[in-house]
Amino acid sequence: MENKKLNEKESLELIARMIRNTHENLETRGGKSMLVNGYTTFLTSIVIYFLVGYTHNPYYHLLWFIIPVVGIIWKYIDKRSHPQKVTTYIDRVVGYVWMVAGIIVWLSACAAFFSVFSMLPILFVVALMINTATIITGLVIKFKALTIGGSAGILLSFSLLIIFGLKSILIFALIFLLCMIIPGHILQYAEKKKRLKSRAYV
Repeated sequence: MENKKLNEKESLELIARMIRNTHENLETRGGKSMLVNGYTTFLTSIVIYFLVGYTHNPYYHLLWFIIPVVGIIWKYIDKRSHPQKVTTYIDRVVGYVWMVAGIIVWLSACAAFFSVFSMLPILFVVALMINTATIITGLVIKFKALTIGGSAGILLSFSLLIIFGLKSILIFALIFLLCMIIPGHILQYAEKKKRLKSRAYV
C-alpha cells in the first residue's frame, strides 16, 4: 500500500497534534515525575548542606547518588502503574533529549567523584544540562513554565562558576526549585483543572 503524501497544511496539523498529545502526556504524568525528581534533588541538597556544614565530613557527598536511585525507582513504579500509551515522534524527541542529558550528567558525576577530574564544576555541569533539557522540552511542546524555569535555572547556574563550597549547594537547590518543582506544580494544576473541567461536562 502506497503511503499517502501529506500537503503542507496536513503536515502542520499533524505536527500540532503531536505537540498537543505530548503536552497532554506531560500534564498527566510529567508533572509527577518533575516533582519527584525536583523535590528529591532539592531535599538532598539541603540535607547535604547541613550535614557537611555541621560535621565537615566530605563523605556525606555520597548522598548525591540517592537522586538517580530515586529517579530509577520512580520510573519503574510509574511504568508499572500506567498502561503503555502510543508515543508520538515528539514524545520520542523529548525522551531522547532527557536520555542524553541524563547520560552526560551521570558520566560527569562519576568522573568528578572517582577520577582525577576532581576540580570539575560538577554542580554547574549538572545544572546546565538539566536546564538545557528543560528549555528544549518547553520550546518543543510550547509550555512557557518549562521554558521560563529552565532559562532562569541556566542564568543562575553560571553563578556556580564563581561561588564554591556549601553556598553553591544552596544555589543548586534553588535552581531545581525553579526548573522542576515550580513547573511541576503548574503542570499538576493544569492537569487537575482539565480533569475537573471534563467531569463538569459528563
